[in-house]
Amino acid sequence: MSTFEQTGYRQPTPVRAVRPGSDGEHMVQERMGTADRADKFYDEQVLDRLNPRMREFVARQEMFFLATADRHGECDNTFRAGPPGFLHVLDDRTLAYPEYRGNGVHASLGNIEENAHVGLLMMDFLRDRIGLHVNGRARIVPDDTMRGAHPGLPYDPVPGRRALVWVEVAVEEAYIHCAKHIPHLQKVDRTGGGRAWGTDDYRRKGGDFFGSAADATDRGPYLPPPRADAAAWRAEAEKVLERAEQRAATEAEEREFHGWFRRNVTA
Repeated sequence: MSTFEQTGYRQPTPVRAVRPGSDGEHMVQERMGTADRADKFYDEQVLDRLNPRMREFVARQEMFFLATADRHGECDNTFRAGPPGFLHVLDDRTLAYPEYRGNGVHASLGNIEENAHVGLLMMDFLRDRIGLHVNGRARIVPDDTMRGAHPGLPYDPVPGRRALVWVEVAVEEAYIHCAKHIPHLQKVDRTGGGRAWGTDDYRRKGGDFFGSAADATDRGPYLPPPRADAAAWRAEAEKVLERAEQRAATEAEEREFHGWFRRNVTA
């Protein structure tokens, strides 16, 4: 018996309520003989919030990679960039970033409408050569609503570059990406070589760098549905999104998230 128990006190001990990770990764860990190593990583590195060092790390990042999937599990991975702090830390459990006009496809936003689960990966190639994973649930928030709730949010300094909407992410997992294979990069002088933020110039956006447009003739013409069916298509799309929202609400009720750890305190 410990001294704490002998004196009538027991030191608060974190007890895992849910093992982080998917059933699939747990099966692979058993198959590969790495379950003990994985549990050590879960115990020491996986948090359900952003600690102070993580918040400082996020606040100085100028880019991150975003993973989303639609309701069928079809995945998309993309890149977001901006001035330091464009990925805003609202509190230790919430992040938010602005979405701009882009190419008009809005693949990530479309996926989030159907499936709120997102994965963010921040990589510091310049200073610490370390990465931070943040997984969570996202929702799309209009710009005026976000600024009403958080009046201190800055405006982008680039003329004409304004957020159409914001993506707010409720943090469920935050953990390190090891430095072992992260290359050490250096910034170049931006004088005369800066990117044309917000431009619609075809060539300055990259043009047909990969020759996709040249190959388009081999695919045949794209025949979109007749415009006369737009109302019917919109009605069906709204039904699909409504079902996705109902499924997400049911899932949230059944698996309400309370973090990976709970405190078991016994006097």
